[in-house]
Amino acid sequence: MNAVDLFCGCGGLSLGFLRSGINIVGAFDNWDDALAVYQSNFSHPVIKCDLGDEKLAISQIRKFNPDIIIGGPPCQDFSSAGKRNENGGRGDLTLSYAKIVSAIRPEWFLMENVSRIVKTNKFIEAKEIFKKAGYGLTYTILDASLCGVPQKRKRFIMVGKLHEKDGFLDEELKKQLAEKEMTVADYFGDKLKLKFYYRHPRSYVRRGIFSINEPSPTIRGVNRPMPAGYTIHSNDPVKSLKGIRPLTTRERSMIQTFPEDFCFLGNKTNQEQMIGNAVPVNLGSFVAKAILNHVGEPVCDISAKHRKQPDPTLNL
Repeated sequence: MNAVDLFCGCGGLSLGFLRSGINIVGAFDNWDDALAVYQSNFSHPVIKCDLGDEKLAISQIRKFNPDIIIGGPPCQDFSSAGKRNENGGRGDLTLSYAKIVSAIRPEWFLMENVSRIVKTNKFIEAKEIFKKAGYGLTYTILDASLCGVPQKRKRFIMVGKLHEKDGFLDEELKKQLAEKEMTVADYFGDKLKLKFYYRHPRSYVRRGIFSINEPSPTIRGVNRPMPAGYTIHSNDPVKSLKGIRPLTTRERSMIQTFPEDFCFLGNKTNQEQMIGNAVPVNLGSFVAKAILNHVGEPVCDISAKHRKQPDPTLNL
Protein backbone atom coordinates (compact mmCIF):
# COMPACT_ATOMS: atom_id res chain seq x y z
CA MET A 1 0.00 0.00 0.00
CA ASN A 2 1.51 3.34 -1.11
CA ALA A 3 0.86 6.49 0.90
CA VAL A 4 1.31 10.24 0.52
CA ASP A 5 1.63 12.32 3.70
CA LEU A 6 0.10 15.84 3.59
CA PHE A 7 1.03 18.48 6.20
CA CYS A 8 3.85 16.05 6.96
CA GLY A 9 5.77 18.33 9.33
CA CYS A 10 8.95 16.65 10.50
CA GLY A 11 7.60 13.17 9.76
CA GLY A 12 6.03 11.55 12.84
CA LEU A 13 3.04 10.13 10.94
CA SER A 14 5.22 9.04 8.02
CA LEU A 15 7.61 7.15 10.28
CA GLY A 16 4.74 5.50 12.16
CA PHE A 17 3.22 4.22 8.94
CA LEU A 18 6.58 2.98 7.67
CA ARG A 19 7.11 1.07 10.90
CA SER A 20 3.92 -0.87 10.22
CA GLY A 21 4.64 -1.58 6.57
CA ILE A 22 2.82 1.12 4.59
CA ASN A 23 5.12 2.57 1.94
CA ILE A 24 5.46 6.38 1.87
CA VAL A 25 6.04 7.52 -1.71
CA GLY A 26 5.89 11.29 -1.14
CA ALA A 27 5.26 13.98 1.46
CA PHE A 28 4.10 17.60 1.29
CA ASP A 29 4.32 20.63 3.57
CA ASN A 30 4.86 24.39 3.33
CA TRP A 31 7.11 25.03 6.35
CA ASP A 32 10.75 25.25 5.29
CA ASP A 33 12.21 24.26 8.69
CA ALA A 34 10.06 21.13 8.93
CA LEU A 35 10.82 20.24 5.31
CA ALA A 36 14.55 20.43 6.03
CA VAL A 37 14.18 18.05 8.98
CA TYR A 38 12.00 15.66 6.99
CA GLN A 39 14.48 15.65 4.11
CA SER A 40 17.35 14.95 6.52
CA ASN A 41 15.65 11.81 7.82
CA PHE A 42 13.88 10.21 4.85
CA SER A 43 15.00 9.17 1.37
CA HIS A 44 11.63 9.48 -0.40
CA PRO A 45 10.57 12.81 -1.97
CA VAL A 46 9.29 15.65 0.21
CA ILE A 47 7.84 18.62 -1.66
CA LYS A 48 7.14 22.20 -0.65
CA CYS A 49 3.56 23.05 -1.53
CA ASP A 50 0.85 25.38 -0.29
CA LEU A 51 -1.87 22.78 0.30
CA GLY A 52 -4.41 25.59 0.52
CA ASP A 53 -3.90 25.96 -3.25
CA GLU A 54 -6.03 22.92 -3.91
CA LYS A 55 -5.72 22.87 -7.70
CA LEU A 56 -1.91 22.94 -7.58
CA ALA A 57 -1.79 20.41 -4.75
CA ILE A 58 -4.08 17.97 -6.54
CA SER A 59 -1.97 18.10 -9.70
CA GLN A 60 1.22 17.35 -7.75
CA ILE A 61 -0.17 14.67 -5.44
CA ARG A 62 -1.99 12.81 -8.21
CA LYS A 63 1.36 11.97 -9.84
CA PHE A 64 2.14 9.64 -6.93
CA ASN A 65 -1.05 7.59 -7.46
CA PRO A 66 -1.45 6.86 -3.72
CA ASP A 67 -3.56 4.05 -2.28
CA ILE A 68 -3.91 6.11 0.88
CA ILE A 69 -3.52 9.79 1.73
CA ILE A 70 -2.59 10.53 5.34
CA GLY A 71 -2.18 13.83 7.14
CA GLY A 72 -2.89 16.11 10.05
CA PRO A 73 -4.09 19.53 8.84
CA PRO A 74 -3.03 22.39 11.16
CA CYS A 75 -5.02 22.22 14.38
CA GLN A 76 -4.27 25.57 16.06
CA ASP A 77 -7.70 27.02 15.27
CA PHE A 78 -9.38 24.10 17.05
CA SER A 79 -6.91 23.47 19.88
CA SER A 80 -7.73 24.04 23.54
CA ALA A 81 -4.30 25.71 23.73
CA GLY A 82 -5.30 28.25 21.08
CA LYS A 83 -8.06 30.81 20.61
CA ARG A 84 -10.61 28.21 19.53
CA ASN A 85 -11.57 30.26 16.49
CA GLU A 86 -12.30 27.79 13.73
CA ASN A 87 -12.53 30.65 11.24
CA GLY A 88 -9.02 31.89 12.02
CA GLY A 89 -7.74 30.70 8.63
CA ARG A 90 -5.92 27.48 9.43
CA GLY A 91 -9.19 25.65 9.92
CA ASP A 92 -9.81 26.11 6.20
CA LEU A 93 -6.89 23.73 5.55
CA THR A 94 -9.02 20.91 6.99
CA LEU A 95 -11.49 21.58 4.18
CA SER A 96 -8.62 21.77 1.69
CA TYR A 97 -7.47 18.36 2.89
CA ALA A 98 -10.97 16.94 2.40
CA LYS A 99 -11.25 18.45 -1.09
CA ILE A 100 -7.83 17.14 -2.14
CA VAL A 101 -8.65 13.63 -0.93
CA SER A 102 -12.05 13.71 -2.60
CA ALA A 103 -10.58 14.88 -5.91
CA ILE A 104 -7.84 12.23 -6.01
CA ARG A 105 -10.05 9.52 -4.45
CA PRO A 106 -7.48 7.08 -3.11
CA GLU A 107 -9.01 3.93 -1.68
CA TRP A 108 -8.12 5.09 1.84
CA PHE A 109 -7.41 8.25 3.78
CA LEU A 110 -6.43 9.09 7.35
CA MET A 111 -6.99 12.51 8.94
CA GLU A 112 -5.56 13.35 12.37
CA ASN A 113 -6.38 16.39 14.52
CA VAL A 114 -7.08 17.60 18.05
CA SER A 115 -10.04 16.07 19.84
CA ARG A 116 -11.96 19.37 19.86
CA ILE A 117 -12.41 19.30 16.08
CA VAL A 118 -15.58 17.23 16.54
CA LYS A 119 -17.25 20.32 18.06
CA THR A 120 -16.62 22.51 14.99
CA ASN A 121 -18.53 23.33 11.83
CA LYS A 122 -15.36 22.68 9.81
CA PHE A 123 -15.54 19.05 10.88
CA ILE A 124 -19.17 18.80 9.75
CA GLU A 125 -18.26 20.34 6.38
CA ALA A 126 -15.26 18.07 5.89
CA LYS A 127 -17.32 15.00 6.75
CA GLU A 128 -19.92 15.97 4.15
CA ILE A 129 -17.20 16.33 1.51
CA PHE A 130 -15.86 12.86 2.29
CA LYS A 131 -19.32 11.28 2.27
CA LYS A 132 -20.20 12.83 -1.10
CA ALA A 133 -16.99 11.34 -2.52
CA GLY A 134 -18.13 7.87 -1.47
CA TYR A 135 -16.11 7.22 1.69
CA GLY A 136 -17.28 5.17 4.63
CA LEU A 137 -15.94 6.79 7.79
CA THR A 138 -14.57 5.58 11.09
CA TYR A 139 -13.63 8.26 13.57
CA THR A 140 -12.73 8.25 17.23
CA ILE A 141 -10.68 9.98 19.93
CA LEU A 142 -7.59 7.97 20.84
CA ASP A 143 -5.59 8.39 24.04
CA ALA A 144 -1.97 8.02 22.90
CA SER A 145 -0.98 6.48 26.25
CA LEU A 146 -3.10 3.44 25.31
CA CYS A 147 -1.45 3.27 21.87
CA GLY A 148 2.21 2.76 22.75
CA VAL A 149 3.06 6.38 23.60
CA PRO A 150 4.18 7.43 27.11
CA GLN A 151 2.05 10.56 26.95
CA LYS A 152 -1.49 11.59 27.89
CA ARG A 153 -2.41 13.01 24.49
CA LYS A 154 -5.93 12.75 23.10
CA ARG A 155 -6.17 12.94 19.32
CA PHE A 156 -8.98 12.73 16.80
CA ILE A 157 -8.48 10.06 14.13
CA MET A 158 -10.68 9.64 11.06
CA VAL A 159 -10.11 6.80 8.61
CA GLY A 160 -12.04 6.66 5.34
CA LYS A 161 -12.39 3.86 2.79
CA LEU A 162 -14.22 4.04 -0.50
CA HIS A 163 -17.55 2.20 -0.67
CA GLU A 164 -17.29 1.02 2.94
CA LYS A 165 -19.88 1.27 5.70
CA ASP A 166 -19.43 3.82 8.47
CA GLY A 167 -17.72 2.51 11.59
CA PHE A 168 -15.91 -0.23 9.65
CA LEU A 169 -12.66 0.09 11.64
CA ASP A 170 -14.10 0.70 15.10
CA GLU A 171 -13.60 -2.80 16.47
CA GLU A 172 -10.07 -3.15 15.09
CA LEU A 173 -9.01 0.09 16.77
CA LYS A 174 -10.61 -0.91 20.09
CA LYS A 175 -9.03 -4.35 19.98
CA GLN A 176 -5.52 -2.90 19.81
CA LEU A 177 -5.85 -0.55 22.80
CA ALA A 178 -3.64 -1.35 25.77
CA GLU A 179 -5.28 -2.23 29.09
CA LYS A 180 -3.29 0.41 31.00
CA GLU A 181 -1.70 3.76 30.23
CA MET A 182 1.95 3.71 29.25
CA THR A 183 4.10 5.67 31.69
CA VAL A 184 7.38 7.43 30.97
CA ALA A 185 9.12 4.76 33.07
CA ASP A 186 7.43 1.97 31.06
CA TYR A 187 8.91 3.40 27.87
CA PHE A 188 12.36 4.58 29.01
CA GLY A 189 13.19 2.44 32.05
CA ASP A 190 15.91 4.39 33.88
CA LYS A 191 17.35 5.91 30.70
CA LEU A 192 16.31 9.48 31.58
CA LYS A 193 18.21 9.43 34.88
CA LEU A 194 15.45 11.32 36.68
CA LYS A 195 12.32 10.57 38.71
CA PHE A 196 10.49 13.89 38.37
CA TYR A 197 10.55 16.73 35.84
CA TYR A 198 9.00 20.13 35.18
CA ARG A 199 6.44 20.89 32.45
CA HIS A 200 5.30 24.53 32.33
CA PRO A 201 1.57 24.71 33.16
CA ARG A 202 -0.83 26.87 31.17
CA SER A 203 -1.86 28.48 34.43
CA TYR A 204 -0.45 28.34 37.94
CA VAL A 205 -3.64 26.81 39.30
CA ARG A 206 -2.26 23.62 37.73
CA ARG A 207 0.72 21.61 38.83
CA GLY A 208 4.02 21.74 36.96
CA ILE A 209 5.90 18.71 38.34
CA PHE A 210 5.35 15.22 36.95
CA SER A 211 6.60 11.75 37.83
CA ILE A 212 8.06 9.24 35.38
CA ASN A 213 5.59 6.75 36.89
CA GLU A 214 2.71 8.37 35.00
CA PRO A 215 2.22 9.27 31.33
CA SER A 216 3.76 12.58 30.31
CA PRO A 217 1.29 15.42 29.84
CA THR A 218 0.78 16.49 26.23
CA ILE A 219 4.01 17.60 24.59
CA ARG A 220 3.27 21.15 23.44
CA GLY A 221 5.12 23.37 20.96
CA VAL A 222 6.88 25.36 23.68
CA ASN A 223 9.31 24.21 26.36
CA ARG A 224 9.81 26.84 29.05
CA PRO A 225 12.30 26.65 31.92
CA MET A 226 11.11 26.37 35.51
CA PRO A 227 10.74 29.92 36.89
CA ALA A 228 13.10 30.80 39.72
CA GLY A 229 10.11 31.59 41.94
CA TYR A 230 8.08 28.45 41.17
CA THR A 231 6.09 27.42 44.25
CA ILE A 232 5.31 23.76 44.83
CA HIS A 233 1.67 23.08 43.90
CA SER A 234 -0.54 20.98 46.18
CA ASN A 235 -0.74 18.32 43.43
CA ASP A 236 2.99 18.26 42.66
CA PRO A 237 4.32 14.79 43.62
CA VAL A 238 7.42 16.26 45.37
CA LYS A 239 8.26 18.14 48.55
CA SER A 240 11.45 19.70 47.20
CA LEU A 241 12.42 21.23 43.84
CA LYS A 242 16.04 20.14 44.18
CA GLY A 243 17.25 18.55 40.92
CA ILE A 244 13.97 19.19 39.11
CA ARG A 245 14.39 20.32 35.48
CA PRO A 246 12.38 20.49 32.27
CA LEU A 247 12.82 17.75 29.70
CA THR A 248 15.32 18.54 26.97
CA THR A 249 14.29 18.96 23.34
CA ARG A 250 15.67 15.50 22.57
CA GLU A 251 13.81 13.90 25.49
CA ARG A 252 10.57 15.57 24.39
CA SER A 253 11.03 14.18 20.87
CA MET A 254 11.53 10.71 22.34
CA ILE A 255 8.32 11.03 24.38
CA GLN A 256 6.71 11.69 20.99
CA THR A 257 8.33 8.28 20.21
CA PHE A 258 10.80 9.60 17.64
CA PRO A 259 13.95 7.46 17.66
CA GLU A 260 16.93 8.85 19.55
CA ASP A 261 18.92 9.23 16.31
CA PHE A 262 16.21 11.26 14.53
CA CYS A 263 17.91 14.37 13.16
CA PHE A 264 16.44 17.76 14.12
CA LEU A 265 17.71 20.95 12.50
CA GLY A 266 17.17 24.69 12.91
CA ASN A 267 16.82 26.86 15.97
CA LYS A 268 15.49 25.46 19.23
CA THR A 269 12.18 27.34 19.04
CA ASN A 270 11.31 25.81 15.68
CA GLN A 271 12.47 22.36 16.76
CA GLU A 272 10.23 22.51 19.83
CA GLN A 273 7.30 23.65 17.68
CA MET A 274 7.64 20.86 15.13
CA ILE A 275 8.05 18.24 17.88
CA GLY A 276 4.90 19.52 19.63
CA ASN A 277 2.99 19.60 16.34
CA ALA A 278 3.99 16.07 15.32
CA VAL A 279 1.82 12.98 15.42
CA PRO A 280 3.53 10.60 17.88
CA VAL A 281 5.30 7.96 15.81
CA ASN A 282 3.77 5.05 17.71
CA LEU A 283 0.27 6.51 17.40
CA GLY A 284 0.72 6.61 13.63
CA SER A 285 1.92 3.02 13.72
CA PHE A 286 -1.09 2.03 15.85
CA VAL A 287 -3.55 3.31 13.23
CA ALA A 288 -1.56 1.87 10.32
CA LYS A 289 -1.63 -1.58 11.96
CA ALA A 290 -5.41 -1.38 12.30
CA ILE A 291 -5.73 -0.60 8.59
CA LEU A 292 -3.41 -3.46 7.59
CA ASN A 293 -5.19 -5.90 9.90
CA HIS A 294 -8.51 -4.90 8.35
CA VAL A 295 -7.31 -5.77 4.84
CA GLY A 296 -5.37 -8.84 5.98
CA GLU A 297 -1.92 -7.58 5.02
CA PRO A 298 1.12 -8.38 7.16
CA VAL A 299 2.54 -5.78 9.52
CA CYS A 300 6.28 -5.30 8.97
CA ASP A 301 8.74 -2.50 9.66
CA ILE A 302 10.02 -1.01 6.39
CA SER A 303 11.31 2.23 7.90
CA ALA A 304 14.96 1.25 7.44
CA LYS A 305 14.47 1.36 3.66
CA HIS A 306 13.31 4.97 3.90
CA ARG A 307 15.47 6.36 6.70
CA LYS A 308 18.68 8.18 5.88
CA GLN A 309 21.77 7.41 7.92
CA PRO A 310 21.75 10.01 10.70
CA ASP A 311 24.51 12.58 10.64
CA PRO A 312 25.66 12.92 14.27
CA THR A 313 27.04 16.42 13.60
CA LEU A 314 23.50 17.63 12.89
CA ASN A 315 21.85 16.12 15.95
CA LEU A 316 21.18 17.99 19.18
